[in-house]
Amino acid sequence: MQEPEEKKIALELLETEQAYVNRLHLLDQVFYTELMKEAKTGKTVPEEVVKMIFSNISSIYQFHAEFFLPELQKRMEDWHHNPRIGDVIQKLAPFLKMYGEYVKNFDKAVELITAWSEKSPPFQELIADIQKRKVCANLTLQHHMLEPVQRIPRYELLLKDYVRKLPPQSPDRGDAEKALEMIFMVAKHSNAAIAEMERLQNLWVVYQRLGLEDDIVDPSNELIKEGPIQKISTRNNSTSEKYLFLFNNMLLYCVPKVIQVGAEFQVHLRMDVGGMKVRELKDTEFPHTFLVSGKQRTLELQAR
Repeated sequence: MQEPEEKKIALELLETEQAYVNRLHLLDQVFYTELMKEAKTGKTVPEEVVKMIFSNISSIYQFHAEFFLPELQKRMEDWHHNPRIGDVIQKLAPFLKMYGEYVKNFDKAVELITAWSEKSPPFQELIADIQKRKVCANLTLQHHMLEPVQRIPRYELLLKDYVRKLPPQSPDRGDAEKALEMIFMVAKHSNAAIAEMERLQNLWVVYQRLGLEDDIVDPSNELIKEGPIQKISTRNNSTSEKYLFLFNNMLLYCVPKVIQVGAEFQVHLRMDVGGMKVRELKDTEFPHTFLVSGKQRTLELQAR
């Protein structure tokens, strides 16, 4: 008898889950545990750094090893009487939101491993020592750490395939389709976590260029556009180089610093976006000019 296609995919899900749990065991019970033990002696690296590298890997490992894998195994052993996995995956899906934190932290974790390997030879030696073991299969810690980042897209692909191969009258159709939708939402959630991390990272770089002015640093700001601009002085008919940062709530009118130590710009004026008006000017002497008027004042500017 040929196994039905959907059962083959369900078995592939179980086999890859088994291998995945072994990988999580290696990350949590071997790398994390041994590096933490060494950190406690105070000779290799601060405990905080080890925690930052491994983020919430322990929760992810426990969830898969103690809950999801056993549930999946039970279901596959009973496939003959109950050929379905959709309901099990529905239980799994909400917990996959835990991955948001791990995924968001991943780049930072890899940077920390590199930085501390250079700073602390004992830390580097311990990692190298673990990597030599058979269980690591000649792969680096960073390589193993990538596995959780890739796991949710893998679930999505397998489940898509499973739903495609299900016979129309299968008792699992409704559950499997709902499970796929839930996994899709979680994958989006984890992508949103990465996008948010990148947004904050970029925002922080902008704040550093502005000299970290207290009343400007706010994580909720959105940077919309930035770029050089000419300020027109009507008094002596000349222009001078300025720089604009447009956020969702304010326009920063800046002067580039000549000596760039620390900040790159000095904020000359901050204008609220609320009530701001922009009007194009028809000036033959200065093309591409416009007026920006806000509560604070009015600027006459020329774009390139």
